[in-house]
Amino acid sequence: CKPMRTLGNIIWFIFFGGFITGLFWCLAGLIAFISIVGIPWGRACFTIANFTFWPFGREAVDRRLANGRDDIGTGTLGTIGNIIWVIFIGIWLAIAHFFATIFCFVTIIGIPFGIQHWKMISVSLLPIGQTIRPVNSI
Repeated sequence: CKPMRTLGNIIWFIFFGGFITGLFWCLAGLIAFISIVGIPWGRACFTIANFTFWPFGREAVDRRLANGRDDIGTGTLGTIGNIIWVIFIGIWLAIAHFFATIFCFVTIIGIPFGIQHWKMISVSLLPIGQTIRPVNSI
């Protein structure tokens, strides 16, 4: 239901860490862009930042499953890119989402928001080879 997704996104953004963790993703993107060689990671950071700001009604899925074919990010180079990513930036974003998960699970109303942060941990650790799409798309 679109009104509920919108309400969930607004509550998420203001009260349950969407704004803060989205800013962390933007900061990671800026750091990646400054390094020049990190521009592909930086571009992905801004896409995921948008997803982090407004996650309800969207999901992160493997591009191989979404497109039905392999590409440069779903093969060996994507795996190498994810290893480099997790060493330098991904672990810190995953830790931020982990602590946000704990914060959200403290209250009953925060549990759905904590589940969203929990899902973001996998995106934080392995962003290359994933795509963001509406939940209803098949």
